[in-house]
Amino acid sequence: MPESVKIVFGLLGGLALFLYGMNSMSEALQKAAGEKMKKILSFLTKTPVSGALAGALVTAILQSSSATTVMVIGFVSAGLMGLPQAISVIFGANIGTTMTAQLIAFNISDYIYPIIFIGFIVNFLSKREKVKNIAMVVFSFGLLFEGISIMSSVMKPLAASPFFTNLMGKVSNHPVLGVLVGMCMTLVVQSSSATIAVLQSFAQQPGADGIHSVIGLSGAIPILLGDNIGTTITALLASIGQSKNAKRTAIAHSCFNISGTLVALPLLPLFIKWVQFISPRGNELEIISRQIANAHTTFNVVCTLVWLPLIHVMVKIVMAIIPGEDTADMAAGKSAYLDKKMVGQPMAAMYLVSKEIERCLGSTERLFALMRDEIAGKHAVKTEDSFDTAYENAKHVQQAIIDYISEMFSIGSMNQEQSEEAAGFLAVINDIDRVSDRCNDIVRGSRTAYLDGHPFSADAVAELNNCVDAAKKMFGQAMAMLKEGSYEEASRIVKAKSKLRKSVKTFNKAHLARVKAGKCDEAMTPIYSNILYNMERMGDNCVSIAEECLDDVHLVKPEDAGMKPAVQAQ
Repeated sequence: MPESVKIVFGLLGGLALFLYGMNSMSEALQKAAGEKMKKILSFLTKTPVSGALAGALVTAILQSSSATTVMVIGFVSAGLMGLPQAISVIFGANIGTTMTAQLIAFNISDYIYPIIFIGFIVNFLSKREKVKNIAMVVFSFGLLFEGISIMSSVMKPLAASPFFTNLMGKVSNHPVLGVLVGMCMTLVVQSSSATIAVLQSFAQQPGADGIHSVIGLSGAIPILLGDNIGTTITALLASIGQSKNAKRTAIAHSCFNISGTLVALPLLPLFIKWVQFISPRGNELEIISRQIANAHTTFNVVCTLVWLPLIHVMVKIVMAIIPGEDTADMAAGKSAYLDKKMVGQPMAAMYLVSKEIERCLGSTERLFALMRDEIAGKHAVKTEDSFDTAYENAKHVQQAIIDYISEMFSIGSMNQEQSEEAAGFLAVINDIDRVSDRCNDIVRGSRTAYLDGHPFSADAVAELNNCVDAAKKMFGQAMAMLKEGSYEEASRIVKAKSKLRKSVKTFNKAHLARVKAGKCDEAMTPIYSNILYNMERMGDNCVSIAEECLDDVHLVKPEDAGMKPAVQAQ
């Protein structure tokens, strides 16, 4: 096999192993973090400083600033986070992503295989989920370094090539060219962590003199800056089709890195001296990986410290680039919060599911009022305010939530605790779905009675409305349990269900008495009894929701998550 082909295959194989290790480590870290991730997210919108810190921590766990940015764009698009808060998180994400380069700079090549073996054997033998997740972090960490080791080994003949030596010389002498090279690398790989890892591996190769790096710090830093700019493309792509504020958030990410690069390039000699000052002393080939990591961290920390007090300036810049008012898409029949790009990030996805269920509760509660009108014989033509339209819209959103949660399970990125919580949400939305279906059955029965020329008597309407009010009150109590986590409502719901069952029996007997007295048509008995049966079953669904709440299933309140409706920036 030709040497050039071996180099290409080695680079691609090493890069694939690196990316797989990084993604596996991210997934295992998320599972291991569990509820701690929720606490970190709760700091997202409190202050710009806490937002930046939370962004750094989340990115350290996700191992990707792009993943954090996509998550933030989803929150902004859903109206759960304001633009200034989102921008502060983006600033922090840029710091968090430098952790990968710092880890790579450690020289652990002699310990890679023991790390992989220990991680694998503990994950294989352990029965405890948390231990298995931590072991998977260790195993993935080893794979990540093995990928770097492979790339480093195949780059040795590449570094000796006169063509690449001359090319690296041009990059070192023309920083702008280095920035363009870094941008192109990240655009292709779609991961700045991966391209910086390649850069660190390549920089450790000796040049023609066999002593100094083939590229040197002066050539590596411009490529590093280009990598930072290139990674913002993922965020820009994620913002396509999203709200204006989501697009502004993505543009803020680009502005952050571009502005920092424009300032850093003229000050490159000073920047290099500073990096050399804070880095270890020694042979260039041995320390340049750490120097690159320190340059990466320094650049992002300094840019964040400069921009944090100037967030209002960044807001004005991005609003000037994308002018106009931003309105959340709350169209009936469509999910307003569910973002497919965040399905693989369990805690973030849980927030969105929680918010969508809360919205769904409101649309389902609306069916009770419209059902009351139908029982009274007020058949609305199919309009935006008719029962049929409201029912169809509610069903679409309910199905969207079910599909979203199902997709979360299919990806397999949730730990046991998160899986149980998601299963609880699924049970709740299924009960809400059944309540909607029972409302529809009642309306269909009522319409059948009126269309057949057998309208309900005044007594029958009063009895049915009594049940509607009771079922609606129970549904409201179940909503309160879901929203507030108030377990005191559970006993009230059970008592209300018992009372509703007694009412159903009483009203069935009253109907039969009217039939016997000739006040009601006996042909109405099946319809009337079926409507009362559906009323009673709705009570069962409300009790089922209450039971899920007793199992510690409840919606995440916006203030608990540190998220609040976005305020339009002025």
